[in-house]
Amino acid sequence: MGKPRRTNRITHNEIKQIIATKKAGRYPCKDNLYLNITQSGTVNWCIIYDIDGKRKNIGMGPYHPKENNLASVRAKCDAYRLKIKQGVDPKVEEQQERDLKRKTEAHNKQLHENTFQKLAYDAYEQKRPTWNNPKHAKQWIQTLETYAFPLIGDMPIAQIDTNDIRAVLDPIWNKKPETADRVRGRIEAVMARAKVLGLRSDQNPATWRGHLKEIYPSPSEVKNVKAPSEDRHHPALPYDQISDFIKALSKSSGMGARALEICILCATRSTETLQAKWNEIDLNEGLWEIPASRMKSKKAHKIPLSDEAIALLKKVHEIRISEYVFPNLSSGNHLSQAGMSSVLKRLNKKSGWVDKQGRKITVHGFRSTFRDYIADKTNFDGAMAEHALAHKILDQQVAAYQRTTMVEKRRAMMQRYSDYACATPQSKVVSITG
Repeated sequence: MGKPRRTNRITHNEIKQIIATKKAGRYPCKDNLYLNITQSGTVNWCIIYDIDGKRKNIGMGPYHPKENNLASVRAKCDAYRLKIKQGVDPKVEEQQERDLKRKTEAHNKQLHENTFQKLAYDAYEQKRPTWNNPKHAKQWIQTLETYAFPLIGDMPIAQIDTNDIRAVLDPIWNKKPETADRVRGRIEAVMARAKVLGLRSDQNPATWRGHLKEIYPSPSEVKNVKAPSEDRHHPALPYDQISDFIKALSKSSGMGARALEICILCATRSTETLQAKWNEIDLNEGLWEIPASRMKSKKAHKIPLSDEAIALLKKVHEIRISEYVFPNLSSGNHLSQAGMSSVLKRLNKKSGWVDKQGRKITVHGFRSTFRDYIADKTNFDGAMAEHALAHKILDQQVAAYQRTTMVEKRRAMMQRYSDYACATPQSKVVSITG
């Protein structure tokens, strides 16, 4: 008769005896548990089982008399056998758990590394090619560097909440409402980007509607308290002084002074003037067409040139040194913003040109000077003046029917304004007492 089959589980002492032999082999310990002794003498545990018609094994670590002895591996083995009876493959399950752990650790690491500052710079680099105005692009990131980064720049973007946003906005909301609103909008854009990238799932804490609106007064309300709307516009020279100003300006030398004259006569924005190229201007036709890429509205803008503007441009053309109409004479590149503002600063210092509120006038304010003159002193249609300024017509019904920019009609309007601006001014009466 053969050796009787073992019915009792192996004991700890028996395991010690097997190990003491140092004989390589796989020793069954009952209930799918095995003890392995390798040729090199290492001792480890494993479970061998059948599932879905396949034989598999799972290593259960090296033998240790205290930390991984028979009792501890037997308990683990019993748990495995229960799963196998339920149709669960413990080897597959453990692999899935390891994969999930690695994925979770990698995600947590990504969340920790993706700070607000990092996401803000990423958003800035993505948006920058869409901005035509370098000044605007620079301001976009500078406001965040100044107001947001010191407080939330190093924070993982997933952890930023409403209280953190308030820490940024509270000190400036009532003092600098326009700046604060821009900072809020830029933070909102960065947080929205993070959500799309899967770096956060909570509500955007910088959202205005239905969120911060319930905490702060609107920026327009704050600005109206600080200063009425009419005081917030760019300081503009009253139109009844424009001819005196043009006379004083004509006596100033330099490319910046000529650029400012054209800017005034054509009612253009600073960048539109400073970056003007000769291939945009047809002096024979008396037409300047600014391409869409240089316009704030992203639409091409045609400007009918007055006789005075044409004459001035012809003189500038005589000393042409580059593709730019108003170049820096030392580099050939177009003039910077300081090209015109420095001229105005010198004239302001000398004569003190101010608006109706007594503020020093600005270059941009000359667009208002033009608009006020057309409205007060002529019968030209208001829509024509808005077209001349390249403004979007807010009335949708009017905009739907006025699809033409009325170039030829505007030619008469621009000539009328130039005639007025370049007219010989009346002598100022100076009263001397004493």
